[in-house]
This record gives sequence, structure tokens and C-alpha cells, in this order.
Amino acid sequence: MVPKLQTPQHLAALRDSFTTTGRKLVFTNGCFDLLHPGHVTLLAEAKRLGDVLIVGLNSDASVRRLKGDSRPILGASDRAQVLGGLDAVDFVTVFEDDTPERLIELIRPHVLVKGGDYDESTVVGAPFVRAYGGEVVLVPLVDGRSTTSMVSRMKEGRGAGS
Repeated sequence: MVPKLQTPQHLAALRDSFTTTGRKLVFTNGCFDLLHPGHVTLLAEAKRLGDVLIVGLNSDASVRRLKGDSRPILGASDRAQVLGGLDAVDFVTVFEDDTPERLIELIRPHVLVKGGDYDESTVVGAPFVRAYGGEVVLVPLVDGRSTTSMVSRMKEGRGAGS
């Protein structure tokens, strides 16, 4: 059995074997800091769109640059382990850049998935994926579910029902 946490280069090599056997490769990415129902919904929907789901995970340094010094809450190895524990996720790979653009170019997924808080013009890698005939899919968000709102509630001492 191949471990779920893989290097980008290994996933690029696996891509060739997936496509020659007719398997559809799906890619999504994010920080996935404090996994919540919105994340689980996104990942389940992404998996439904193909055969192999690869999740690009922002490194700790990348999360800090994007979200501030107080993030991530969980380190990359913990976040990768949690993601890897989900049935929908086939592979996880950590990337250091602020965007997954180079990773998308390396993996060349058949389907690129992001949450509904994006529109296609703001999805990193969308023009590249479309250029070779790939698909870009936006999954509707689960209302009121975001890591940022969870962190804010915790800082204010409010629970989930607040």
C-alpha cells in the first residue's frame, strides 16, 4: 500500500500510471487548519468528481504568510495525518509556496476543485487546467463553517452554538 503523504514529484510520476489506466485525477488545496464540516464536505464532493483525490497542503511557513503569525494551529504533519485519515482523500502533499500553481503544473489534474468562496477567475491554476482540457469545479460552502470563524469564537470564549 502506498502511503497517503507523498512528495509532489512522486505524485507526478503516479499521475502517468493513473491516466494510462483511465483514472480521473482530482486536485484541491488549502491550509486545512482545524478540519471542520466545510472541509469534509469539500473533500467528499471533490472525490465524487473523479477516482483519485490529491490534496495540496500549505506548509506551516506558507500558512503563516497567508494567515498571520498565530497560524497554523496544527503543524503540517498533524494536518496531513488528519486529512489522510479521511476516506475521500487518496494522497496529501505539502507545498512551500503561497499558491499551489507549481504543484498544479506538475500534477496536471483532470479536475481542479475549490470552495464556493472563489470564482473561477480567482482560482490559482484554473487557466492552466482549462488550457489542456481540464475542468474547474467550485463546491458550495457550508454556511458558517470556516477555521477563521472557529478561531475567533475560541478567542472570544464562545462555543459552537454561539
